[in-house]
Amino acid sequence: MLKHKIKTIRHHIDKNIKPHTKKGLSFVKSNKKEILISLIAIFFTFSGIIALWISTFQMPDLESFDTRKITQSTKIYDRTGTILLYDIHENTKRVVVPFENISKDIKNATVAIEDNTFYEHGGIKISSFFRAVIANLFSGSFSQGGSTITQQVIKNSLLTTEKKISRKLKEWFLSIQLEKTMTKDEILAIYLNGNPYGGTVYGVEEACETFFGKKAIDVTLAEAAYIAAIPKAPTYYSPYGQNKTKLDDRQKLVLAKMLEYKFISQKEYDSAIQEKVTFLPQQKYGIKAPHFVEFIKQYLVDKYGEDAIKEKGFKVITTLNYDLQEKAEEIVKRRALENTENFNASNAAVVVIDPKTGQILSMVGSRDYFDKEIDGNFNVTLAYRQPGSTFKPFVYATAFEKGYTPDTVVFDTPTEFQTTCNPDGTPINPNTVISSSTACYMPEDYDGEYLGPISLRNALAQSRNVPAVKMLYLTGIKDSIETAKSMGVKNLTNPNQYGLTLVIGGGEVSLLDMTSAYGVFANDGIRNPYTGILSIEDLNGNVLESYTQKSQTVLSPSVAENISDVLSDVTAKIPAYGANSPLFFSGKQVASKTGTTNNYKDVWTIGYTPEIVVGAWAGNNDNTPMVKKVAGTILAPLWHEVMEAALASTTGELFIKPPQVSSDLKPILRGFWQGNETYFIDTISGKLATDMTPEETKKEVSIQNIHSILYYVDKNNPLGPVPTNPENDSQFISWEYSVQNWLSLHPQTTTIKPTMYDDIHTEANKPIITILSPTQSFEYGKDSRINIIFSTNSKYSIIKADFYLNDEFVGTSFTYPFVFNFIPSSTDSFEIGENQLKIVVYDGVYNRNEITIPIKIKN
Repeated sequence: MLKHKIKTIRHHIDKNIKPHTKKGLSFVKSNKKEILISLIAIFFTFSGIIALWISTFQMPDLESFDTRKITQSTKIYDRTGTILLYDIHENTKRVVVPFENISKDIKNATVAIEDNTFYEHGGIKISSFFRAVIANLFSGSFSQGGSTITQQVIKNSLLTTEKKISRKLKEWFLSIQLEKTMTKDEILAIYLNGNPYGGTVYGVEEACETFFGKKAIDVTLAEAAYIAAIPKAPTYYSPYGQNKTKLDDRQKLVLAKMLEYKFISQKEYDSAIQEKVTFLPQQKYGIKAPHFVEFIKQYLVDKYGEDAIKEKGFKVITTLNYDLQEKAEEIVKRRALENTENFNASNAAVVVIDPKTGQILSMVGSRDYFDKEIDGNFNVTLAYRQPGSTFKPFVYATAFEKGYTPDTVVFDTPTEFQTTCNPDGTPINPNTVISSSTACYMPEDYDGEYLGPISLRNALAQSRNVPAVKMLYLTGIKDSIETAKSMGVKNLTNPNQYGLTLVIGGGEVSLLDMTSAYGVFANDGIRNPYTGILSIEDLNGNVLESYTQKSQTVLSPSVAENISDVLSDVTAKIPAYGANSPLFFSGKQVASKTGTTNNYKDVWTIGYTPEIVVGAWAGNNDNTPMVKKVAGTILAPLWHEVMEAALASTTGELFIKPPQVSSDLKPILRGFWQGNETYFIDTISGKLATDMTPEETKKEVSIQNIHSILYYVDKNNPLGPVPTNPENDSQFISWEYSVQNWLSLHPQTTTIKPTMYDDIHTEANKPIITILSPTQSFEYGKDSRINIIFSTNSKYSIIKADFYLNDEFVGTSFTYPFVFNFIPSSTDSFEIGENQLKIVVYDGVYNRNEITIPIKIKN
């Protein structure tokens, strides 16, 4: 049945459709000749229009390269605009050498990586030409070039770098013409003698001298590959910059291309790959604050391109405070050399930022930019390294956001955090294959001690590890990373790759990011992203960009204030750092945090005031460990000196005091670690407090029921009710085991809740006051002296009397018989006519009473 239907359908198609199809084909054949003629006519018409358009171009003089374009130097200044930090083209070094004096390996390497058919095409590659045309038509610009070496010679010598169709067509036309007037070797010689190699170095001869101390004809194959690799992006691929490994990768690509195009044999390739190439130390040519300058140059290249900073004549005013920079450089070098001898810490770095603007005031990337022994040109402030305990404030800030307070108590006791292990630190299954995800984890502190119950204030101030790990668990790794990211720490991208070790430095971050992020604490929760630029002008004085504030509140002000209050609390820090620590400044309020990695490869110190943030690092660029000392010993003295220099230009602004902890929070969050149920007593009578009990003698006491914080707090809802089944939390058993062990070794005195009420602070025990003078019937002049005399009848001795006129405090008397006098006109509140005089008296147990009488005042 189905086959019959298909046959019927086919018959219908053959009958009704095919005749028309045949007619259509016949029509196409009959018109094929006309269509072809039309297409040819369109092509020649279009070509004619293009040729006519090209004929209108003002072509440069190809016969002389003496009239090549002159580049305008970019200059980089400090924040005053008067101190030149670097001139891109000052002292430009270029030695033009004959073609035969350039190594064949340099020639071949350049051709292999830049234009492998250079000796075959006529100036442009036809395939690249059409590919570029199609790509540029779709993109609407002429960014696709497919440039040959000849085109690059034309572009770099005679044309601008603007991305226009007319410029690209000129480039193609002139390239074809140049090939007719010069040999390939002559063109390649111009190219190699004019290439930029970074900074003031131009041409292969100068590049070989600068990098290897050799003539261009004497370099090895491996060295030649580096010479060919750099010109693509001289700043990015600089052997003295941040991307040396990227340069190494590109050198290997050059060698691979040489092998592919049969410029070298497999044996030569293998030998070059194995060769260890050493670059000479960078020479000091007219550059100040070199790490900062390279940082700014990279910013300019990223935003405006290599060609722009070489040719556009930018005037760049940076944020750098050069006076502070000079001091910081001297301090870093001197201290780093001392640390080399004392602690095997050969290098150091510093960043100084204004937290109110985000402006970088100083950047010292190593002890000496030009010190080849320690790879001094490498900018450690931009490198990603483990921060140690300097990451802890981000975790505590997250905790404070969630409702924990500086008074909240956790237990600093031996605690197993790995859920595949028993609470005593042994594996649940002894046969389990140990890996990083199953290994038992029971962190310790640098002193090997455990302090028992400790407030978050003291735990953070003293940088205790166990409380910090507990707080990371309670706040959540994801949320803590989000806090750090929102404050400017950019490299922690995937929360799933980190464990609880993150809080003691398990991730990798940069000193610049960390210093900038601490600026949020300094600035009351407001982030100002770091910047090194105040303004950039072009050659004609047009402002391309200027500093604008980009403030954003990323942290609750109260949270920032609490962190600053803790980190500037000298009393809380003394148990860990001693009374004479370089973290402290006499008469100045400075917050600070240190960090030391477990393997002693990195030490950090970051500190701040509301006006300045200083971040410092010490260690070794090759990651060899230092002597086993903490940051407070190795680095804090260096940091102190830089901070002191930075503070010299500040006003001494103090931190804003954080708000009082709300009494509405449940007791366990307010520091009552003995139990979550509390009552108030009168401290004098020892009995339950009443409404009459004064605040001075009222004390909140918890009913003893000691457990880990997980017994009272649901980590997913810390402000909510006490968990019904706390054992459902995967960490509860281990934490509780640790607390109960501590409790067995430190038994607590059990307090019994009183049943009787405060009988000292009662209505009957209030002092009785009788005013003897002044009298209500007498009228006093506004400038006359009024004597106040009164008597009391009190169960307890009177210790003080306060005096008020119309609720304005006018004085206190501490001595019996408490006589006091004042002149009405000396107060702000007196009035002609009736006024109110109030006397408040206090006895020795804080009972108080007051009396008010009217007095008349006249002119």
